[in-house]
Amino acid sequence: MTLTVLRSTGKYIASTQRPDGTWRKQRRVKEGYVPQEEVPVYENKYVKFFKSKPELPPGLSPEATAPVLTSKPEGGEPGLSKTAKRNLKRKEKRRQQQEKGEAEALSQTLDNVSLGDTAQLPSAPQGSRAAPPAASDHPDSAATSEKAKKIKNLKKKLRQVEELQQRIQAGEISQPSKEQLEKLARRRVLEEELEDLELGL
Repeated sequence: MTLTVLRSTGKYIASTQRPDGTWRKQRRVKEGYVPQEEVPVYENKYVKFFKSKPELPPGLSPEATAPVLTSKPEGGEPGLSKTAKRNLKRKEKRRQQQEKGEAEALSQTLDNVSLGDTAQLPSAPQGSRAAPPAASDHPDSAATSEKAKKIKNLKKKLRQVEELQQRIQAGEISQPSKEQLEKLARRRVLEEELEDLELGL
């Protein structure tokens, strides 16, 4: 904003054009008027003190602090508290476990798909069962863990059959249902399957 003096009548602010193309009228102002843009911003004494205060303690040279300022604190992220660093580590570990779990689930699904055509019912006769897939198809650790799971499952089924037989002998079950009788009849097949798997290990 420019102030212009016209003769002895006083000060005037010259007319200016707005961004939309219209014109502002010229205005008369009193003596000692300072345009708004030129008025200094007020700062109280505390603001002035903190602005003038040096960043470093008195007597400490900036060269001495340069290596300290550039080094990162341990934990990777600068300026984090111990708790925040610990939480970051936990989140990272949880994320890695999820990725590992997803990978295992995917590999197990692939194993199930490849084994799906050779799967058989436990009540099927011994001769009609297909040969188990070769252990060389999968890594040794995956094959042994799969066999261990099957052995554990078969042992659980045998334990259930034995418990059922004991309950029938003790008289707790006087009339076994059709499913219970089928379970008892499958005992021999389960035992043979368990022996085969244990010999394969």
